[in-house]
Amino acid sequence: MNKLLLIIKREYLAKVRNRSFVIMTFLSPVLMVGMVVLIAYLAQLNGNGKQVIGILNESDYFSNAFHSTESTMYVWFFDMDLERAKDSTERAGYEGLLYIPRETDLEAVAKRSFFYSKDAPSTLVLDKLESVFQDRLRQQRLQEMGVSTQDFSSIDHRFEINTSTFLGEQSLKGINEIKMGIGAVFGYLIMMFIIIYGGFVMRSVIEEKTSRIIEVIISSVKPFQLMLGKIIGTSLAGITQFGIWIVCAGLLLLVAMAVLGIEPASLTAGQDVMATAAGDLAPPIPTATDTFSLYFQETLKIPWLMLIFFFMIYFMLGYLIYSSIYAAIGAAVDNETDTQQFIFPIILPLMLGIYVGFFSVFSNPHGPIAVGFSLFPLTSPIVMMMRLPGGIGEGGVPIWQLLTSIVLLIATFMGIVWLAAKIYRVGILMYGKKPSYKELFKWLKY
Repeated sequence: MNKLLLIIKREYLAKVRNRSFVIMTFLSPVLMVGMVVLIAYLAQLNGNGKQVIGILNESDYFSNAFHSTESTMYVWFFDMDLERAKDSTERAGYEGLLYIPRETDLEAVAKRSFFYSKDAPSTLVLDKLESVFQDRLRQQRLQEMGVSTQDFSSIDHRFEINTSTFLGEQSLKGINEIKMGIGAVFGYLIMMFIIIYGGFVMRSVIEEKTSRIIEVIISSVKPFQLMLGKIIGTSLAGITQFGIWIVCAGLLLLVAMAVLGIEPASLTAGQDVMATAAGDLAPPIPTATDTFSLYFQETLKIPWLMLIFFFMIYFMLGYLIYSSIYAAIGAAVDNETDTQQFIFPIILPLMLGIYVGFFSVFSNPHGPIAVGFSLFPLTSPIVMMMRLPGGIGEGGVPIWQLLTSIVLLIATFMGIVWLAAKIYRVGILMYGKKPSYKELFKWLKY
């Protein structure tokens, strides 16, 4: 046990004292926050530019149908033919020209209308124009059926049903998707951590093997202890780095809120909307500001401490399983080039967990596919993390599924470590021979 602890300490200190490890530990949160801010800034700049669309209307329709907004401006052409209008639009650098010809009725006008542009127009531009035509055509057809313009205006409103829990609290549309998105981020982080730190273990084993230092080390340490020490030491280094990232990200968030003048208390101004007065049959319909506050409060209600706790557990167990395989591969080969044939089968379950999580958890988090992959040890660290933002127990992940998933992960780790140790103890002293799957299977029998 003392030797194992010494190996763990050596591997841990070797990682955390590495200059690149220290730099990336403190630089990564800055880079990530900076990237998010840059993307938001560029998106804002891109959205500030107005789209200018020319309109040549020769008909008796649509004279007051197109109104300029903050994002779109319409320029009307009068007393000119189509060719001159197209030439003027192109020279002015407008988004395009909408040509509305003169016809006897609205249906014919709509069929013969064209939008001219230099390149293929964007879908957003076409959607804006088509919605105007669609509204006018619908209004015309209803008028032909005896519906007046006033009646059309009174019925032409988008309907959204009010929602509430049985306790009278305002429930929000899309909050489940937000929770699943947060879970997907945690699952993706687990996959990336496993790939990154598993690669660290594999490269460490290859370096010691090629430098022949391993021959000196195993003269006083059992191969199993050496492999387990490398895995646990690197795992602790990864958790240390992740913890520092959380602290740094939190501090950066506080600094950003202070610099931008965002008051956390102001985000909860709509707190009184969450509950209804006694005797009310339905909760009041919130305003836009209240709705934003509700979404913010619902996000705060997500069990963040529970998510971080189980993230650590699933990261540890998932990492221990995969890093054992990475260590066995590192012991079996002489250089990183020879690892390529073994890497894809390792990362395939991780990729499968991500894609299955997106397609199954988002559509039905309690369906058989989501439950099955959240219990299967090679995919459960990712898929289960996608389900956990919904909570544990009633309405969330059943406790028995959570416990079963963790027990299966522990059992799988013990089994894979046992198999990986067999490959490790043979391959660590094997030189000059490229291994194959058949060769690795033979080593398992020794």
